[in-house]
Amino acid sequence: MTKKNQLLANFKSDFASGLVVFLVALPLCLGIALASGAPLFAGIISGIVGGIVVGFLSNSHLSVSGPAAGLTAIVLTAITDLGTFNSFLLAVLIAGILQLILGFIKAGSISNYFPTNVIEGMLAGIGVIIFLKQIPHAIGYDSDFEGDEAFLQSDGENTFSELFKIFDFIQMGSLIITIVSLVILISWTKVDFLKKIKLVPAALIAVIVGILLNEFFIQSGSSLAIGSEHLVNLPVPQSFDEFKNIFVFPDFSAVSSSKVWIVALTIAVVASIETLLCIEAADRMDSQKRYTDTNIELKAQGIGNILSALLGGLPMTSVVVRTSANNNAGAKSKMSAIIHGVLLLISVLAIPTLLNKIPLATLASILLLVGYKLANPKIIKHFWEKGKYQFIPFIATFIGVVFTDLLKGVALGIVISVVFVLKGNMQRAYNFRKEEYSEGDIIHIDLAQEVSFLNKAAIKATLNNIPTNSKVVINATDTVYIAHDVLDLINEFKNIKSKELNISIKLVGFKEAYDLVNSDGYMNKVTIEHRYNVMKRKMEVIENKEIIFKEE
Repeated sequence: MTKKNQLLANFKSDFASGLVVFLVALPLCLGIALASGAPLFAGIISGIVGGIVVGFLSNSHLSVSGPAAGLTAIVLTAITDLGTFNSFLLAVLIAGILQLILGFIKAGSISNYFPTNVIEGMLAGIGVIIFLKQIPHAIGYDSDFEGDEAFLQSDGENTFSELFKIFDFIQMGSLIITIVSLVILISWTKVDFLKKIKLVPAALIAVIVGILLNEFFIQSGSSLAIGSEHLVNLPVPQSFDEFKNIFVFPDFSAVSSSKVWIVALTIAVVASIETLLCIEAADRMDSQKRYTDTNIELKAQGIGNILSALLGGLPMTSVVVRTSANNNAGAKSKMSAIIHGVLLLISVLAIPTLLNKIPLATLASILLLVGYKLANPKIIKHFWEKGKYQFIPFIATFIGVVFTDLLKGVALGIVISVVFVLKGNMQRAYNFRKEEYSEGDIIHIDLAQEVSFLNKAAIKATLNNIPTNSKVVINATDTVYIAHDVLDLINEFKNIKSKELNISIKLVGFKEAYDLVNSDGYMNKVTIEHRYNVMKRKMEVIENKEIIFKEE
């Protein structure tokens, strides 16, 4: 199938999800630009480039790129320090070039070392943030900008103190529209005859109904009418000259400024880390378990930031909120991200006045459901049942993301995970090897005594390079500890990827290795002795090269 046919293979579902992401992205682009002290159209330009250009160049099927809330503080400080927005654009352009270099030197491989429990903790934390941050917008209190993900807000409040203030600012029109929108969004997935209308996204119906309700309130002179401060507020150019002024260009004369280079390096590092975290999260969300080449992603982000800077846009990253909305809306391929970028471009040029009638309350209702799905209590229960060595990094990341920000929360989770691994490695050495193979051979992958999340990258690379129509033996006979990340990876490969590639899989010793692990994730002396006896009984399986492949 050609690349064009692959993009169009799921056009109906991708168009519907692209429309939903467009509706979510529009106020976020404007809100982040406003909070960054940049022109409002700078956020829209970044969203358009992130959708069309990065969406096309990336090989991620779910990720959506655009201006990121995590960069607002950096951007605001940088514009102030550099003196002009044009000098800041030069820093963004240089940051894009640095990201291109990072992609070519394969720095994206660092994402393979992010533990799954940390990524899941990050997603759950972001879900809570999305949900709590949308409650004020849902009832008509819009003091904080759309898309804010930080615990401490620019208005002096924090995520929780803001909730106590909303009762003094309830706007009944916004509350009614939020309730109606939620009923529509939930009914669309619950009522049988509505579920069959797949081409028309529930979010679009909710937006149309929200606009019509507010127009009715306005025309009837009702006190429920929502004012312009609670609607999407996209600038509307009145002439061609005003339209030309939207585009601002970098000041190349500032290239010798050390401040410009420091800002560029800061943006390149932070944007790259946030992108890699989001890509790992997107791959975890993907029901088809497709893996993204993170080095290609860094190159795509670099090109996107270069073009965004040349047109006067903000720096971009792959963004968890938009990616989550994309996945929840049923996206099948990266065509969804491209469509969202095209819709941003068309709408801001053709129908900005209509867009400015959309109530923020309707968009808040869409994000409320996205946040709930990300922070589903079942996820916390799932990691609790996996034992403390999985749960503690998960819950630490979750709390850290909610009460600080994404990067600090993830850093906390990774530090705790590394401490646990080092504790285990103090007691036993680690070894991992794989035998040489060619197409048609039986491939033997023997796992060592300990396989931690640090080995996920090597195992993932090995599995991805296995030829089609192969026969594979993955042997855990000698293994006394297997990280849940690696077990999940092997299980996904066996149940999904191997069937797509017609690869026969034989797992040896996994049941014993998994069953004998205690609640801490490590074996005690008794289980190690028992493990030794089991290993001796399995030796004849290892020595027998004529293994019969069958479904277990």
